[in-house]
Amino acid sequence: MSHPRQLVMDLATRPALGRAAFFVASSNVAALSLVDGWRDWPGGRLMILGPEGAGKTHLAHVWAEQSDARILDATTLADQDIPQLAAHGAVVLERLDALPDLAEGDRRAAEQAVFHLYNLMGAEQGRLMLTSRIAPSRILFLTPDLASRLQSVTLVELGAPDDTLLSAVLVKLMADRQLDAPPALIQYLMPRMDRSLRAAEDLVARLDAEALASRKPVTIPLARRVLEQGDDTPLS
Repeated sequence: MSHPRQLVMDLATRPALGRAAFFVASSNVAALSLVDGWRDWPGGRLMILGPEGAGKTHLAHVWAEQSDARILDATTLADQDIPQLAAHGAVVLERLDALPDLAEGDRRAAEQAVFHLYNLMGAEQGRLMLTSRIAPSRILFLTPDLASRLQSVTLVELGAPDDTLLSAVLVKLMADRQLDAPPALIQYLMPRMDRSLRAAEDLVARLDAEALASRKPVTIPLARRVLEQGDDTPLS
């Protein structure tokens, strides 16, 4: 007797982003070392580079645990009280590379806010972390002074995940969704998935959606079905 498929509600999960859930590997050890040494950042600033889903936000939260930093999206910085932020002493600006996606007026305002915060935090001897998918030299800023300032920021790049990191991330992502992740399942998924942390997030979301819809646990047959369906599997 077949079971009817359950309607899947689009409910966001809350990933674990603390230090205890951060897995150290060759691709991120240099970045983690700099984060841990945040009191000694040259000029008090650090920029973490890496593709979407590489772990930039997780590292930002690891640092925020240590420094009580405030975490903000660079595209919304124009709405903030910049002197008050600078006085806080520790700030993360995420998605610096998204500034060019804003409408021109909003983009100029956001860039001016970043420039203002950058200068004020230097004067206050605060600590500023920035994250971006690409180096600042590749971002087309409308504010020349901001582009010039960012050329002096210390950069560290998150590399491609190795097998150890990717398998650990799969287990973590499944635990975030309260899914069992037996070793045999992880071993089955590893050679059949795209080799990125973003791909791991998407795959686990599809596994979760299929498990909920079919009212079955995540098994190798279910995983095989999801992989064969590809991106057509609805996400939860």
